[in-house]
Amino acid sequence: MTEWNSAQQAGRFVEAYADPILRLCLTYSLTREDAQDICQDIFLTLLVENRQFQDGEHERAFVLRCAINACKDLLKSAGRRRTVPMEQAELVPAPEREDSGLTELVQALPRHYGAAVYLFYYEGYSLDEIAQLCGCTPAAARKRLSRARKLLAKKLEVAL
Repeated sequence: MTEWNSAQQAGRFVEAYADPILRLCLTYSLTREDAQDICQDIFLTLLVENRQFQDGEHERAFVLRCAINACKDLLKSAGRRRTVPMEQAELVPAPEREDSGLTELVQALPRHYGAAVYLFYYEGYSLDEIAQLCGCTPAAARKRLSRARKLLAKKLEVAL
């Protein structure tokens, strides 16, 4: 049985598996930075969980399976689908500023309410995604959006 509880074992792990993990990640058309992040995550997971393996072949299969799963998870993640290379982002003109004053009203909301409104209406994120981005539950994100709508409605009534 192999144990992951010493710096020496961690060094052996990095030496044995860093290159295969990086190469595998690159076959999934990930950037080098994404591949390095996945590699680091796998190392950390195995060191923290103190996994034990039957033999070296079982260990290698497990590490490579973790890399494959991490690549697939990254490719299907919402953040990955919503990003573009920097070269493409440079070609998109900045949106025209709205003169309705609504942007100022949203910015005047308490920070967590304004963030919920911005992410939902301007960026098109779902409530589950907003919850994940803001570090709260989906119910809390829904409540923040509801309260923000009420505050905006009051402010708009006063403005009219």
